[in-house]
Amino acid sequence: MNLYNHFFITCPKGVEDLLAQECTAAGVTEFTTAVGGIEFQGHIEQAYRLCLWSRIGSRVLLRLTDFQADDYDALYAAVMTVDWSQHMDAASCFAVDCFTAHTEINNGHFATLRIKDAIVDQFIERTGVRPYIERETPDIRINVYLGKQFSAIYLDLSGQPLHIRGYRQAGGEAPLKENLAAAILLRCKWPALSAADRTLYNPMCGSASLLIEAAYIALNRAPGILRKYYGFYGWKQHSPECWQTILEQARIAEHSLETLPVLVGCDLSPSAIAFAERNIRAAGLKNYIQLYAIDSLKTLPVLPPEPGLVLTNPPYGKRLGDIRELKSLYYRLGHMLKHQFSGWQAAVFTSEDALAKTIGLRAHHKNTLYNGALKCTLYQYHLHGMKQPSAVVATAEDTAVTSQQAVQITTTVSRSENATMFENRLRKNIKHLAKWARRQKLSCYRLYDADLPQYALAIDVYGKQAHVQEYKAPAEIDSSKAEQRLQEALEIIADVLSLPMHAIVLKTRQKQSGNQQYLRQDETGRTRIVDEHGLKFVINLHDYLDTGLFLDHRSTRQLVRKISIDKSFLNLFAYTGAVSVAAAAGGARSTTTVDMSNTYLDWAKDNMALNDFSSSTNRFERADCRQWLWDAWKARRSFQLVFLDPPTFSNSKKMQSSFDVSRDHVELIQHTMRVVDDEGMLIFSTNARNFRLNADALAEYQIEDLTGLTTSEDYRRKPAHRCWCISWQAVTYHWSELMR
Repeated sequence: MNLYNHFFITCPKGVEDLLAQECTAAGVTEFTTAVGGIEFQGHIEQAYRLCLWSRIGSRVLLRLTDFQADDYDALYAAVMTVDWSQHMDAASCFAVDCFTAHTEINNGHFATLRIKDAIVDQFIERTGVRPYIERETPDIRINVYLGKQFSAIYLDLSGQPLHIRGYRQAGGEAPLKENLAAAILLRCKWPALSAADRTLYNPMCGSASLLIEAAYIALNRAPGILRKYYGFYGWKQHSPECWQTILEQARIAEHSLETLPVLVGCDLSPSAIAFAERNIRAAGLKNYIQLYAIDSLKTLPVLPPEPGLVLTNPPYGKRLGDIRELKSLYYRLGHMLKHQFSGWQAAVFTSEDALAKTIGLRAHHKNTLYNGALKCTLYQYHLHGMKQPSAVVATAEDTAVTSQQAVQITTTVSRSENATMFENRLRKNIKHLAKWARRQKLSCYRLYDADLPQYALAIDVYGKQAHVQEYKAPAEIDSSKAEQRLQEALEIIADVLSLPMHAIVLKTRQKQSGNQQYLRQDETGRTRIVDEHGLKFVINLHDYLDTGLFLDHRSTRQLVRKISIDKSFLNLFAYTGAVSVAAAAGGARSTTTVDMSNTYLDWAKDNMALNDFSSSTNRFERADCRQWLWDAWKARRSFQLVFLDPPTFSNSKKMQSSFDVSRDHVELIQHTMRVVDDEGMLIFSTNARNFRLNADALAEYQIEDLTGLTTSEDYRRKPAHRCWCISWQAVTYHWSELMR
């Protein structure tokens, strides 16, 4: 067997020590550890073994030559020095991967073209035949590294990255690469645990990468045993006999499937479980890994009583807003580990330290690993001194349960006295309000609004979702305790409303300036339609502080709907035009909707179209409402019914000056009344706290307080707005009878 002086096996950053152990196991005695890989001298047989057996490596590279080059012509000349006929035939196919850190040869694409040209030109000069390019499964793959001080040409013996094991049929969102999954397991000392017949439980298993890799380690199965392609298959110097010997040795070394420890995975997503089942079947492990499509943070599958390893790779979210929402998941994960897995080992892999802190456990060890370019941490825990698990019990027969025979045991959660009070209040509120909402044909309503001082939250129900706004805690409140109480509250909300945690949208509400409540908070674009008294409205629970529909104005919209028949209607500071829709539904002769945001005017148009109201009688005008009123008065425009709900405060750049409703409401109402018909009326509303209407300054008008009528049942506990009817002459409506 020929001795080749230099090989290089690459790996993700941070696991070089694990790769070095694999090199030693493959018989390599001389190697040097570098960042991102191991350089070694040895026989091709050892390179073959690493191709087959490395769980950690990415590519096994055979160095053909090293050189120095100052420009693209020198690169071309260096490639021509290799006798390519020793490695491939003229009719063969090849591919080139080029990485450059060179200051002069810095265009990787052009460098790749010059390398290809050199190889092709050599064959044309010698044989008159040109080889061709094949990207997926070439006969040989050439890997070129270009540095200022050192450059090298390699033959890629792996052909494809070694994390491609051959069993992945499908993957969910952001699946772990198999070599990263293996590195996580090795860091957790899984080989020793599996040898001791310990259980591995993955409560958020996704497409089952961790479970399958754990099975392969426990079985001593070569990770590359199922691969159909290696880069040396088409190499002219390949030794099929040597390779077949290594394959046969691997098959003999593999343990019986019957020796596998218990491997259990759960996922909330049925599609993820379906992906996992396909991958497990392709890996030859069908019926040897148990899967459950359940919310594992609420329900536990049956597990053996002996302590094992809980290992999970929960989502760690890079999209704006994800981190805050995911804290609840991590809090619940920590709660489950504390109360259900005493004596077990646990490990959580995440990129976010803020999420890991929410788990509420002190890691005895942390390992830095890289998921691609993303720096992550593996947090390892000893779950000692915790409450003994009450739900984890099983018999030998139980451990054979598969996803087709889902045995589930609900966990029992102990809660603080304050949390119990909060839960009881939610259950009391929902018992009353859910019945009321059904009678009113409403799909959304306010369930809770800081009813208890310990839980300063506003909770709105939107069908099968909940919109939770946390009122920002005072600075003197301990942030960690406040966060823990919040996560406990979210868990209770999910339980009381029978919702999965991902159906709860969390935001923080604090004192706003300008139009901040209208500013975009996220970029999901996720909208849905809700029903209110037979009307439909588009809402977005994620992207803005408010959702597009002010629930406290529900009765106000009903009032406008009842009095708008055959009237010209004007909606100022219209937001998403919900009151305009109500006026159109009430038979308004025309509606005019004014707002200075194109986004909200478009939203208002969508709401109007959703309810099939004619576009010809409904106008939408973008303007500063105060300037618009001045222009409308000069143009002698008038309306029989006007709705005015200005912001509490605004200093938007789109407005000519700042606005404060307490300071400026008199002037705004006077200017609005100039466009109100002599027999018309203005419905004025504000959500400003401690607002006092200056009735003396508005003495020329007839004013009637409608707040009691426009406050609906779900806001009786804590009214959110004040509302008045303002007119030139006394209104003849019997308001109470009208609103029945």
